[in-house]
Amino acid sequence: MKKLFVIVRKDLTNSQMAVQAGHAVAEYLLHSRFFRWKNSTLIYLGVKNLDKLEQLKYKLKQENIEFIEFRELDLNNETTAIASDVSCKHFQRLNLL
Repeated sequence: MKKLFVIVRKDLTNSQMAVQAGHAVAEYLLHSRFFRWKNSTLIYLGVKNLDKLEQLKYKLKQENIEFIEFRELDLNNETTAIASDVSCKHFQRLNLL
């Protein structure tokens, strides 16, 4: 059973986190090359802020771990959430939302 990990910035309001997580799932569904997640387990995780999310993205890229990101135009086109169907050690270190 594949899991979809959605990582959201915790410096957003609760409403914003919910919306941005939804956008990240939608981006995954629209743009994932492999589309391995079939609406099974969905896991929401949080990072402190944009800097921490950028650091996580960098680590994932270094290890060739595929992810999809969502950038919010209303928030200066900043990345607000990412989604990945690849389980990795970096996600194990994050807290559930």
